[in-house]
This record gives sequence, C-alpha cells and structure tokens, in this order.
Amino acid sequence: MNYDRVDIIIIGAGVIGLAVAAEISARRPGCQPVLIDKNEKFGLETSSRNSEVVHAGIYYPTGSLKAKLCVEGKELLYRFCKKWQIPHQRCGKIIVANSAEEASSLEELLSTARANGVSDLEELSSSQVARLEPHIRASTALLSPSTGIINSHALMDRLEQIALQKGALPAYHHHVRALEQLSPGYRVHFTNPDGSSDALECDVLINCAGLNSGHLAALAGIEPDQAGYRIYPCKGEYFSLPSSKGNLIKHLLYPPPLEELTGLGIHATKNLDGRLRLGPNAVYLDEEDYTVNPERRGEFFAAVKPFLPFLEEEDLEPEMAGIRPKLSGPGEPFRDFVIAEESGRGLPGLINLVGIESPGLTASLSIARRVAELT
Repeated sequence: MNYDRVDIIIIGAGVIGLAVAAEISARRPGCQPVLIDKNEKFGLETSSRNSEVVHAGIYYPTGSLKAKLCVEGKELLYRFCKKWQIPHQRCGKIIVANSAEEASSLEELLSTARANGVSDLEELSSSQVARLEPHIRASTALLSPSTGIINSHALMDRLEQIALQKGALPAYHHHVRALEQLSPGYRVHFTNPDGSSDALECDVLINCAGLNSGHLAALAGIEPDQAGYRIYPCKGEYFSLPSSKGNLIKHLLYPPPLEELTGLGIHATKNLDGRLRLGPNAVYLDEEDYTVNPERRGEFFAAVKPFLPFLEEEDLEPEMAGIRPKLSGPGEPFRDFVIAEESGRGLPGLINLVGIESPGLTASLSIARRVAELT
C-alpha cells in the first residue's frame, strides 16, 4: 500500500509541540509539518494544568538543559509576549526563609542562580520583605524580579496560529498506535476521529508527546528503562483561596526548594486575574487521576502557614490538578530534559523529547529552537 509522505511529523500538541511546529514552519517555508495529537484540540494535558509561571532559571544544576534553556527561554518568551500581546506580568517572586536551615538553602540557591547566568536576584532582610509584602512572614528572602506569570492558553493559541499561517497541518483527535522505521524515515500508524485506521510517512519524526513520550519512544524500538526514558507521572494538586486573601500579596511566594527538585515546594501563585492559589504538591501515580483530594487541605495549610500567617485552613478550596512527566521516580535524583536525535540508537531522523516538565513552559521557545536545529 502506498502512503502519503511529508517532511516532518510532530506528535504532541502541547506548548512544546506547538512551539516546535511554529519554529520549524518559520524556518523551512513549504515544509508543512503535520502536528498530531490524540485530543480534540491543543494543550489539554500538562500544558494547561500548571502554575503558568515564567521561571527565572535559578533552581537547576549549572550546565543542565533545564538551566540553559530556562534562562534563554525566559527572555525569548517575554519578547514573544510583548510582540504578540500575550497577557503576562513580571510580578516577581520572593523565596522565603524562616529558619537557619532555610536561610542556608537560600545561599546555595543564590550561588546556583549566579552560576546559571541569573544576575538579578536580590537578598532581602526581614524589614525589606515587610516593606514589599507586609502580610507575610520571613526572616530573610530572595527576590527574583524577572519571574512572572503568563496566560498559557493565549500563548498556545498564538503558537498554533503562527504554525498554521506558516503551513503546518494539525491532525487533532488522531491517536498514534504504532511507529514503523523505514529506509529512510518512519511510518506513523494512527486512528482517525471516526475510528478508522490510517498511516502517514515522514522523513523526520519528532516526539513531543509529554506524558506519553516514553511510550512513543518505546513504539519506535527504544527500551525505556535501558535508555532512561521511562516516565513517572507525578500529580500536582492546587487549592484556591478567596479573593480577599489574594489581595493581600503582590508577588509569587515560594519556600526553599525540596530536596532533589521533586518539586519547588507548595507555593503561592497569583493568576493574571488576581486569584491566589497554593500548590502544587507531588504525588506519584499508577494511573491517570486529575482529582484533588480535599483531605490534603491540612497538608497544604501546614506547608504555607509559616510564611502566610493570615491564612486559615477553611480558606483553602480544592481547585485543579495537573500531571507532569517526570524522569525521576520517587526518591530518585534530579533528571534533566531529554532532547535527543536518535541516530546513535540506529534511528536517524527520530528526535525524542522526553521528561519535559517544569520549566518546560518557560523554556518552550528555546526548546523549539534546539529541536529545529536538529532537523
């Protein structure tokens, strides 16, 4: 049977897949990459269920892709938002400490940030914190003025528009079932929206499948455990706070980060509409689950009460949850992004993006540039 053939197929239409499609379409006129996603529209999984924070690049090990692409991507993202009028705000972030141990953690964080090229962090005394945020408690803190928030849906909508205007072809509600290596290229077998089976061939195949990226790599013939591509789904739950409490703070408020960067700790972030919410936590999953457990209210309250003394436990209401595609399982050390052209595994033309979690939103445009250079 003869199948249609295209230059590039991108699997996964979250913010990363959309950014890759936009970047490649702009760089290669007439290429018309096909963007496949199993959902009815773009960005319905990890990309739309997160804190929508533009990170500064201060947490990640120096020299890692997460550090490099976050620092680079932050500036690209702010310029993109200004050019295309994407709602965003450089509201800044305060990382608080209320013990000697936490203060020591901030010193380590400051050193890492500077090594990563983040030069705008400011050390704050308790009196300086009080002037900026009179309703919070901190004995010392770090201020990150370049941290911000963004409307991720507006960002994805604009990236899709750019990709389509440049010739990209979306194929939503198409479920990839199998991958077949050709000589050269690949054949992607999928299910159409009506349930029928079909296939499309390509020269270059880009795996941006997020939570399913490890599975897609396996379909291409890569053993996930041997390659270090196994995804450990990790749920992050959020609780919202009443608007009367949201009005009491101006900045994003974070504790020192957790060991091994399982997460950045339960923190307080504001949406562009001013709503305040707490989260996320980190709960590893065996199966997909987007529910918020109301019994965790006490856990969240205990985590933030030391620096948000104005809160009462009854202020917290379950809001939403997201799932991030982590490469490190419970208790395992930091794992970096995987962005790999797989010729070394005998799969030329296959580009795998695996474990793209936070700061993936911030780094999306810089990730797209790196991927485009590999095609």
